[in-house]
Amino acid sequence: MPGHVRPRNSFSAAIEASLPILEETRRNPPAGARPEHPPRRDRTTPEHHMSDPAAPTEPTDPTGPQAPAAPTDPLPPPPGGVLWTLAGDIRGLLLLPAAFTLQVAHPAVGAGVDEHSVFRTDPWGRGERSLRSLQLWIYGGEAAAEEGRRLRRLHRGIQGTDTHGRPYHALDPATYAWVHATGFPVYHHGARYFIRPLTEAQERRLYAEWLQVGRILGIRDQDMPQTIEEFWPYYRRIVADELEATPVVRDLVDPHQKLPPPDRGPMPLRLLLTALWPWIMPRYVRLRSFLTAGLMPPDARDALGLTWTDRQERTLRRFARVVRIVVPVLPERLRYLPLAREARRRERLSRSGRRAR
Repeated sequence: MPGHVRPRNSFSAAIEASLPILEETRRNPPAGARPEHPPRRDRTTPEHHMSDPAAPTEPTDPTGPQAPAAPTDPLPPPPGGVLWTLAGDIRGLLLLPAAFTLQVAHPAVGAGVDEHSVFRTDPWGRGERSLRSLQLWIYGGEAAAEEGRRLRRLHRGIQGTDTHGRPYHALDPATYAWVHATGFPVYHHGARYFIRPLTEAQERRLYAEWLQVGRILGIRDQDMPQTIEEFWPYYRRIVADELEATPVVRDLVDPHQKLPPPDRGPMPLRLLLTALWPWIMPRYVRLRSFLTAGLMPPDARDALGLTWTDRQERTLRRFARVVRIVVPVLPERLRYLPLAREARRRERLSRSGRRAR
């Protein structure tokens, strides 16, 4: 329950145990990693990621042949960190609709997604590709940087005019720093419901790791606040001055939106879902709309004019309580997404090898 202090759980224990290791990593970063707070400097504008990494090209396959990573490629956050622990847990899936909605509430991002994304015509394919891309940024090793480059290549030609008649481009630095930034307040807010409130140390570590993922995506340090103290005023300013209920936002929170049945997964499951879809679809869409509004940080929810009642809040807290009880007791193959499971397996083998030496 938000604000309620609960007994120390396995998540907090894992994070707290990892902090000394993470501090050592910060003092002695691995080759190729950038410091947490490098000096700001002028550079030519790099290409930036867009909110919709789904496209005809597929995300990088970390098991396939890869071009050698450049010596300066930024590395993903370290194993055992806050983001590494959170992002692969299936509870993170519940936060994605709110994060995406917060992205497209920016007029430029909303216009780009409205005009260029396949989220309406291929929602399941887009979701699958986007999720795999996100997992690669964190668990992909050297493939993370290549995935970042793929996204930048993908968005070079995405440009147009937003609903206010202003030009936008998918690689605009400030706008797409915002695209990446949105995940942090949503994870920060959602953890209060589905895990437990982050401690101050966890919050700072999560933000430092968020910055590191931003570097993988080509976001310059000068375009993102470099400390948590700088982030919250930046976030509140954009929420108050720039966000609005764009057409894409209205689609995403519409409890009556029509969706095609899933076209991914084993054929028997797809056939079953297709047969039951007239019954499942309206309930699924209502749940998605409910979670989108409920897991949106309250100030952003208010800025977008989304209704949220005390009764809805109580329902969300009951739902979250069930999630907190059930997910931690699931077997690993059900609790973690595939790339996260593989990363956890590699980390266990690495630890075993270190102990054996």
